[in-house]
Formats: sequence, structure tokens, C-alpha cells
Amino acid sequence: MLVKSFVTVVIPTYNQANFLKLALQSVLDQTYKVWEAIIVNNFSDDNTTEIVKNFNDPRIKIIDYKNYGIIAAGRNRGISISKGEYIAFLDSDDIWYPEKLANCIEYIEKGFDLVCHGEYWVGANSNKRKIFYGPEKKASYRSLLFNGNCISTSATVVRKKALTNVGNFSESSDMVTAEDYELWLKLSKSGIKIGFINKILGEYRIHEGNNSKAVVKHMLAESAVVNKHIKIFGKLSIIDNFLVRRRTALVYYGAGRGFHRNQDYISALKYFFKTWVTYPLIPRLYIATILTLFKFLLS
Repeated sequence: MLVKSFVTVVIPTYNQANFLKLALQSVLDQTYKVWEAIIVNNFSDDNTTEIVKNFNDPRIKIIDYKNYGIIAAGRNRGISISKGEYIAFLDSDDIWYPEKLANCIEYIEKGFDLVCHGEYWVGANSNKRKIFYGPEKKASYRSLLFNGNCISTSATVVRKKALTNVGNFSESSDMVTAEDYELWLKLSKSGIKIGFINKILGEYRIHEGNNSKAVVKHMLAESAVVNKHIKIFGKLSIIDNFLVRRRTALVYYGAGRGFHRNQDYISALKYFFKTWVTYPLIPRLYIATILTLFKFLLS
């Protein structure tokens, strides 16, 4: 009889009981049944605990853990008490489709250490957009560093040993919101084999809102990750120095797009200008700038 590998699903949560209910139901609906789910509850003051207990499934465990605003600490706590050979991450406001674990485990056992599948990005108005990650050449350490992230946390299954070998997620406060990107960099640098599944196997929820602080926070966190790994990368060639400028510009560009989504068009234009000054050879920058100017004039 074939013995299936055991998977631990780590779900950090804070005051998202209604979303968590859907997330847990999507785990229960998996065709792959050999799993445990660890909900790491940051002392929610809604009915999170009641929601979990109502499932009445011994495979689902909830622990209270104060993360002090560092979600990586909660994820690391879940990893530390996990029993699975593989770890799957699921944010409490995301969901999986029933074949997610079955597909990922089948793929990872072909010799991969980390696999990532496609997702629907779901906005507040329930509009869905297909997103596929990868491909494998973009998951090399060099490409992740100079071109940016191509992996999604809730779409990832990874060998626990690979995580512990690199010290799990960074709990540095200056990397909050980009700690997943920093983990993929560490894992790639360690030499693990990363694969991608060209299927939509879950949904990632995009929270809309005029939160300029969140945009700036993520920009600074991404910059901290990039700067850390540029130092680790070592001596840079002339071409590498141009790539560093381009990567810095892409961080500014990402902030500009974030401000645009939040309809803060003045801030968006400011960061698009910083992008242009830093590295002007980014074609999509000009389209984004024209569109933002148009939106600004209309507003």
C-alpha cells in the first residue's frame, strides 16, 4: 500500500473569522486527505476560535501566538510545531481548489523542493484575473534578485527540511510584507529545485483601499530585502550595477502602481518620476504614467 506524504498547512490569522471559515473549508474539501492544519491566531477578538472549533476536525489545530505585527513570526511558529514532511502556506483570506494539494504533492515528489501553482486574483468587486507564476528560469537566485518575485505564498508547497535549512522566514521588522520574497531568495540561493504548475488551484484576495502607509511600508520592505541580498550577492559587474539601478526603479514603479490602485494619482506620479530618474528604460512605465495622468485630470 502506498503511504502518502504528510502535509502541514500553516494558516496565520487575525480578526478574519468569516474569511477563515472559507479558507478552512477549502482545506477540508481537498481530495488529498493526509494533512494537518495549524491556525496561528494572533489573539483575534472576533469569533475566530468559535469558527475553528465548529469544524470539529482533529486535523485542525489552533494556537494563540502574539506576533507583534510580524506575520513571519506566526508562520515560523506554525512550522516549528508542524509534523508534516511538506509545508503548505495559506493566508486566512485566501482559498484553495479541491485538487490543490493532490497536484502539488504529485509534482513535488517528482524531485522538486518547492512548487507553486497559478491563482485567481480576486478584487473587492469579485472580478477575477488569472495569474501564473514562474517560469523556473525566473526562480533562479539572480533572477529573483534583479527581476523581482515570481512566487506566491498561498500557492506554495515546500519541503520542511528546505525551510529549516535556511532559517525559515526572516522576522526582521524592516522586511514585514516582503518576508516571503526574502524566503524565496534564501531558498533559491541554497540550491533547491523550484517548479511551477500551470494550473489555477486557488484564489488570492486583493484588498482594495486607500492605504498609502501600506504602499510605502511594502516599498521600504522590498527595498530592505533587495539591499540585503545585493550585499550577499558580492562583487557586481558593470552590467550588474545597471541591473541594480533597474531593480531599484522597479521598487519605485511598484509603489507608483500601488498608489494608482488607491487612486492617489499625485503620489503615483511622484513615484513614476522617481522610477524614470533612476532607470528610464522600463517600457510599461510610460503607459502607466500616461494612464495615471489621464486619471488625475479626470478626477
